[in-house]
Amino acid sequence: MSTPAEQHNRTFWDDDADDYQAVHGAALVRAPDAWGVWRIPEADVRVLGDVAGLDVLEYGCGAAQWSLALAGQGARVVALDQSTAQLAHAARASAGAVRALPLVCASATRVPFAAASFDLVFCDHGAMSFCDPDTTLPEVARLLRRGGRLVFSHTTPWPYVTYRRRTDRATRRLRRSYFGRREWAEADGTVDFVLTMGEWVSAFRAAGFVIDDLVELRAPKGATTTFGWDAAWARRWPAEQIWVLHLS
Repeated sequence: MSTPAEQHNRTFWDDDADDYQAVHGAALVRAPDAWGVWRIPEADVRVLGDVAGLDVLEYGCGAAQWSLALAGQGARVVALDQSTAQLAHAARASAGAVRALPLVCASATRVPFAAASFDLVFCDHGAMSFCDPDTTLPEVARLLRRGGRLVFSHTTPWPYVTYRRRTDRATRRLRRSYFGRREWAEADGTVDFVLTMGEWVSAFRAAGFVIDDLVELRAPKGATTTFGWDAAWARRWPAEQIWVLHLS
């Protein structure tokens, strides 16, 4: 059975998918293999490596812009999302693809694939942001082959603990405790899972992962984004990060 957070997020993404793609879709298509709200190119970050010939799962794909880009690089990609509305956008986007892109509607906590099916599981602000890592990390460990890799981006705690509701912005002042709160929910948004750095490390180890890298993304000079984030703030403090892990 889905958790309340999963149910809330599924409803949110089904309701918001059309507006989300209308606002952000063009930017995502222009830079499909790029990370975070600033669309920092994978060619610069280089966390995925050569994906040609790999079995890859995009773990919360939205309209599957990333999946289509990696399929074009020779990966065997499966794009998964729990939102049927987001997958409808993915189906339209992939209709003209040279190689058919499998689209799977399922919860990230109960993925309908056998154990050891993938070499790489990744997401860019995907399932690792919107599902409890205590559930998703063991599920990813099940899906990966030995030595397989998990790479994902998400929002750091700092925008949450400095957020000011009145201005809808991260600020330069700490306004909430860093500790004690794993689920962050706004009435008109998603339920996000926000762990401390120590909690992430403990969760990775408990699921059998080894940390290879942690990349703190910095907004480029003069950057703009369709997501309404403050580039000046994100040049001073890391608003997003990428974990790079492998299964021991």
